[in-house]
Amino acid sequence: MAVESSFSQLLDGPGLGLAWGAPFLGLLLTIALAQTLWPAGWSRHYGKLTGLWAAAAALPIMGVFGTAGLAALEKLLLLEYLPFVVSIAALYIIAGGIHIRSRMSGHPGENAILLALGTVTGGIIGTPGATLLFLPVLLKANRWRRHKAHSLLFLILLICNIGGGLSPMGPPLLIGYLRGVSFLWTVRMMLAPTLFVSALLIGLYLAIDSVLLYPREDSRARAQHKEVHNTLGLDGRANLPLLAAAIVLQIVCGMWQSPAGLSLAGAVISLAGIVRLLGLGLLAWLSLVLTPHHIRSENRFDWGPIVEVGVVFAGIFISILPLLAILEAGMQGALGGLIRVVTGADGQPINSAYFAATGILSGFLDNAPTFLLFFNAAGGDPVPLMGAKATTLVAISAGAAFWGGLTYVGNAPNLMVRSIAEQQRVAMPTFLAYMVWAAAALLPVFAVTGWLFFM
Repeated sequence: MAVESSFSQLLDGPGLGLAWGAPFLGLLLTIALAQTLWPAGWSRHYGKLTGLWAAAAALPIMGVFGTAGLAALEKLLLLEYLPFVVSIAALYIIAGGIHIRSRMSGHPGENAILLALGTVTGGIIGTPGATLLFLPVLLKANRWRRHKAHSLLFLILLICNIGGGLSPMGPPLLIGYLRGVSFLWTVRMMLAPTLFVSALLIGLYLAIDSVLLYPREDSRARAQHKEVHNTLGLDGRANLPLLAAAIVLQIVCGMWQSPAGLSLAGAVISLAGIVRLLGLGLLAWLSLVLTPHHIRSENRFDWGPIVEVGVVFAGIFISILPLLAILEAGMQGALGGLIRVVTGADGQPINSAYFAATGILSGFLDNAPTFLLFFNAAGGDPVPLMGAKATTLVAISAGAAFWGGLTYVGNAPNLMVRSIAEQQRVAMPTFLAYMVWAAAALLPVFAVTGWLFFM
C-alpha cells in the first residue's frame, strides 16, 4: 500500500501563514457569540452557520491547491472525522441504552462520589461512554435542585476530560500507544497526576456546593425528591456486552497493522479502520434493536445532541485543516515558535512548558494532532520518551488529556453534555461564560500540577 502524503505535504505546511486559520477562528467566535447573544437562533441555525465557515475554509483550499487540496479534505473527513463521529455516535447509542437506577439525592457528597466513579470509568471505557453513563444519573439526582449547572460543569472537567488521562483508550493518548508507547506505561505514569488533579477538582466542587449552594436549596423539594427515589438497579443489561465489545474493538483495531486497505476518494482506509467502522456500526444497531424504548425514555435519550456534535465538529475539522498542516510542519511552520518555547537553550525539554503549551492548544484545537506535534518535537522515539525523557512524555500526555475542558469545543463530550443538559432545561453557561469559569477552576489547579510534577 502506498505511503500517503501528510497534510503538510498536500497543503505546503511550511508555506502557510496563520491567516489560513481565520475560518476556524471565525467558527469559534460564532459559536461563542451566538450562544451568548442569540441562543435561540443558534439552536435553530447552527448547521447553516457552521456550513458557512466550513465553506470559507474548504473553497480556498481547493482553489489554491486544486486536487491536492481536495485530497487533503477527503483524507481528513474519511480518516479523521468519520472514525471520530462513528465512535462518538456508537458510544452515545450504546451507553444511552443503559439506565442506572439510584437512590442519589443530589447531596454534595453523593455527587462527588458520582464524579469520582465517572472519572475512573472514563479511563476504562473512554470518556464519551462514561459521560453518557453518568450524566443521566447526575441529572436525575439533582432534578429537584435550583443550583445544578455547576455539577454538570465539573462533570465536563472530570468525566469528559480528566478521566481520559488514566489510559490510552481514546485520543489523544491512543496516538502515543499507536506510536509505540506501552499501554501499561501510560496507565502507571499517568496515574499520579490524574488522581492529583481529580482530587483537587472534586475537593473544589465539594467546597463550592457544600458551603455556597446546597444550603440555599428548598428543603421541601429535597424531601419530595427523596420520597420518589427509584430502587437501586441497572436496566439495559444487554448493552453491557455491546459496550465491552466496542472497547475491545477499539483496542484490537488500534494494535492491528495490516498493509491491506480500501482506496476511497483518494484516501486509503486501512483494513483495521474498515473493521472498526463496520463493527461499531453493527454494535450500535444491535443496541437500538435490543434496548426497550422505555429505558431510553428514562435516560431522556434524544438524537439532537449527537446531531449537533456531528455537525459542529464537521465544521471544526474542515476549518482546522490548514492549522493541522502548519502543526505538521513543525519548526518550519508558522507555529514553529511554540516548539522553541518548550526547548531550553541547552537543547533540553522544558517539561512545564510542554505541559502548558500542549494543554492550551488542546483546549482550542484538536488534541490528537497537538499530542502528535509535541510528541515529535520531543524526539518522536518512544524508547527514550519512556526512559530518560519520561517526565516530558507525561507532561505532553497530561496537557493533551486534561486541558480539553477549557472550552466547549475542547473535546466532543463537552458539547454533548451542554446540548443534553439544555434539552432537559438546565441553564448552562454560554461559550464565553463557560470558558471564563473553566479557566478560573482549572488554571490554578494546573499551575500547582505543573510545579509539582513537571518543574
